[in-house]
Amino acid sequence: MSSDNITLIGMPGAGKSTVGIVLAKVLGYDFIDSDLLIQRAEGMLLWQIIESCGREGFFEIEERVNAGIAASRSVIATGGSVIYGPRAMEHLRSIGKIVYLQIDCEELTQRLGDLTKRGVPTQPGQTLDDLYAERVPLYEKYADITVDVSRIGIAEAAEEIRLQLAKCSEKIF
Repeated sequence: MSSDNITLIGMPGAGKSTVGIVLAKVLGYDFIDSDLLIQRAEGMLLWQIIESCGREGFFEIEERVNAGIAASRSVIATGGSVIYGPRAMEHLRSIGKIVYLQIDCEELTQRLGDLTKRGVPTQPGQTLDDLYAERVPLYEKYADITVDVSRIGIAEAAEEIRLQLAKCSEKIF
C-alpha cells in the first residue's frame, strides 16, 4: 500500500473538503471525501446514519470505512469525528501524512449552521464549544502537520499545506 497520501483532519467547517480539492489539483493528486464514501456504503446521508444508528453506531461505520481506504497519491478529506476511531487513524497515518486544519472556535461558529444537518454527531445538549474542546486534543495527537486556516482563503490554505509538506518530506510538493 502506498504512503504518499495526505489526509486532512479538523473540525466540521474547517474546510477539509474545499481545501482538499484545491490541494489535490495543485499537487496533481486524486481527491477522496471519506464522508461521501460513508454515505455510499450506507445508502444514507450522514445525518440519517446518525439518526438511524446513533452516535456510537456512526463512529463504528466511520472507523470501518476510513480504515478500509486504499489510495495512492490522494488527498483524503475526512469527517471531523474520524479521530474517535484509533484503527482508522492508524491506517490513515500508515498511508501518508496527516494534516490538521486548525481553526479557532470563534470563526468556526461563524461558518457553521445547524450541526445536525451537517451530519455532526453530538451528544444531547453538547454545544459547539464543548465539541471543540473535546476534539482539539485528538486532532493535535494525530497530526503530523498543523496548519492554521483561521481567516485565510482556500488557495492560501492549500499553499501553506504544500509548503509545510515540502519541509517535512524529501518529496517535492
